[in-house]
Amino acid sequence: MGSTLPIALPALKTSPKFIFFTDFDGTITAQDSNDFMTDTLGFGPDLRRQGNADVLNGRRHFRDAFRDMLDSIRNTPFKECIDILRKNIDLDPGFKQFYEWAKENNVPIVVLSGGMEPVIRALLAHMLGQEAADEMQIVSNGVAAREGMNINQPGGWQIVYHDDSGFGHDKSLEIRPYARLPAEERPVLFYAGDGVSDFSAAQETDLLFAKAGRDLITYCEKGDVPYTTFNDFSDILATVKDIVAGKLTVQEAAAGRK
Repeated sequence: MGSTLPIALPALKTSPKFIFFTDFDGTITAQDSNDFMTDTLGFGPDLRRQGNADVLNGRRHFRDAFRDMLDSIRNTPFKECIDILRKNIDLDPGFKQFYEWAKENNVPIVVLSGGMEPVIRALLAHMLGQEAADEMQIVSNGVAAREGMNINQPGGWQIVYHDDSGFGHDKSLEIRPYARLPAEERPVLFYAGDGVSDFSAAQETDLLFAKAGRDLITYCEKGDVPYTTFNDFSDILATVKDIVAGKLTVQEAAAGRK
């Protein structure tokens, strides 16, 4: 009887030996688009940082703190938000090279984001081209109009969460079916992230890349979660290349802070 796993698990379509799951904001991008909108169009950095601290210390769920951030962007229509982000958000300096290497070497990239898919696709199209934006698998939250309004009215849009979890999008739910595959079918799994939206994914893959100086490292050190630090995707590319070539194991790579 033929396996139906590739249908249920899209990243298996090309029978890869490695899969790279990654956050988007502050990981693939140099800046976090949601933080930028909140700081410049919403209630500002102080309340945003307090919300992140509350999540990090277990006082609030991420979904509630994040909704408060986005709800504070009351005066900017969604299309205008996209236009502003295109002008202000940059691609991580090493990601284009990593993306091209991964494509050439059959390492699928799966974006798992606590942000909003329309924003992600718009920024990827702007920074990498429409083909990359169309072909990359993205699992994220949606956007919808508020009742009786249009998303392109001031205050007219709102986030629509991917699931009912405290994260809004529990990234572990996307990774675990791959992790539970039989050993002979299971690829090596990587994850890269930087912040509080990545806590749900931190313990689900074979190797976690945590961005230097960010909240994900604090979380990992509090919970004794193995990880390796990166500054940009050039660090990630060097490590993943060595693992794919058999020069380095994932256990050896999980060295913590660098």
